[in-house]
Amino acid sequence: MSEDELEEIRRRRMLEIQRQIAEAQRQEEIRKEIEAQKQAALRQILTPEARERLANLKMVKPNFAEQLEVQLIQLAQGGRVKLPITDEMLKKILLQLQGAKRETKVKFR
Repeated sequence: MSEDELEEIRRRRMLEIQRQIAEAQRQEEIRKEIEAQKQAALRQILTPEARERLANLKMVKPNFAEQLEVQLIQLAQGGRVKLPITDEMLKKILLQLQGAKRETKVKFR
């Protein structure tokens, strides 16, 4: 390979790496924007106490809390829950979700 060919390969590789970095940054910005919108919606539909409970839950069970946040926003947008959601209401919702998981039974034959 000539020096010019090697330089062309390096240049293409560098451009590809720069493109990948730019794409990753764009994806991160989109993720941050979505998260900011979700948090703004939660501030509107949850009382401060309920938001604190949800934050605590997010530390312990982050995946579950993420799913719960989406469900709460959907409930509020659909008008299926009285707003704002208080800490007591959130506790009841959590108990219902927890109860639904506990009812799962496996039978062996």
